[in-house]
Amino acid sequence: MPLIARVPTKVIAVANQKGGVGKTTTAVNLAACLAVLGKKVLLVDLDPQANATSGVGLEKITEASSYAALLGEGHLLDKIKPTAFENLYAIPSEVDLCGAEIELPRLPNHLQRFATALAPIVETQSYDFILVDCPPSLGILTLNVFVAADWLMVPLQCEYYALEGISMITRLLSQLRETHANPKLEFLGVIMTMFDGRTRLSQQIVAEVRQHFGDKVFETVIPRTIRLAEAPSFGKPIIHYDPYSAGAAAYEVLTQEFLKRVK
Repeated sequence: MPLIARVPTKVIAVANQKGGVGKTTTAVNLAACLAVLGKKVLLVDLDPQANATSGVGLEKITEASSYAALLGEGHLLDKIKPTAFENLYAIPSEVDLCGAEIELPRLPNHLQRFATALAPIVETQSYDFILVDCPPSLGILTLNVFVAADWLMVPLQCEYYALEGISMITRLLSQLRETHANPKLEFLGVIMTMFDGRTRLSQQIVAEVRQHFGDKVFETVIPRTIRLAEAPSFGKPIIHYDPYSAGAAAYEVLTQEFLKRVK
């Protein structure tokens, strides 16, 4: 019987330099929905706030983060933790990652540190997807993720300041390609989050972003819901906290759209 070639692991950066836009919510819930579909997923929390870590029910433990591996003093493989959810694994974060913004620029190949640390995990082909929750900035950690990633996803809140941030990210993506820091990095798309269908503002923002970015905007929009907001406090993605809620349904649909785009 012929062997079936395994599809290479895809590394997805989930990023927006503006905080409070649903970045971590999207990283956690997309990872969980992929895992429910049978995909083996590794969620890497590179945000020192560690919200993705608590969002999948893991504790913020000293020396559990990627910090040492980024400095070349350990291995990311050793940092992988199973979660309570089948097929979903995570590399936690904690506050020590704040030090990386200071330490990494002093090191050789400072933009390639995460790619180098992640390479042994990618080479194992143990995961279908590695999703990386970036810090809410365009600092050294986020740039490291961009250099390591295959795809970039940008969650965007339905509000008027949204477009200012994304234009900066797309310019940076172009620079990374042109300088050959990561010529393979592709822009997967924009996810509109915190959508309130009752307001004209949300509808106007979605229309404006679609006009600006065209088919790079996911058709699925993520609603602003109480259940989605409270799920992290229970350490559960929405699909496990309230699988019949509007938020869970939205992320399930987004996951199907995501899978079509990354083929």
